Amino acid sequence: MQVTTTRGNDKLQYKIRIGKHELIADAPEAFGGDDSGPEPHDLLAASLAACTALTVTMYAKRKGMQLDDVRVAIDHGQQDGAYELRRHIEFVGQLSDEERARLLDIANKCPVHKTLSGTIHIHTEAV
Repeated sequence: MQVTTTRGNDKLQYKIRIGKHELIADAPEAFGGDDSGPEPHDLLAASLAACTALTVTMYAKRKGMQLDDVRVAIDHGQQDGAYELRRHIEFVGQLSDEERARLLDIANKCPVHKTLSGTIHIHTEAV
């Protein structure tokens, strides 16, 4: 899957195309944008939140757990020289303590979590 960007309508707005889907990214007004969409770090945090919720939900369904909802909140920003993502997960449903512990373990195995926790190489070329 390729992700592409093209210039949007506002000062710093960009349209992000992911297959048949389109998102908007922008910068906050304080940085010269129009705040017409999330800034890139928010999209990164959203990827972790969405992946966590989807991964946990799929696992719970496969195992027949009584999980009604997964609510994920990500606080993020620079902290002591590193970028920090703080994930808060609420499991909603009739779950035992063991099931909750297992779902937390599964959350830590979501693909985006594993990607962000591992080594990432970015190769850039200008065309």
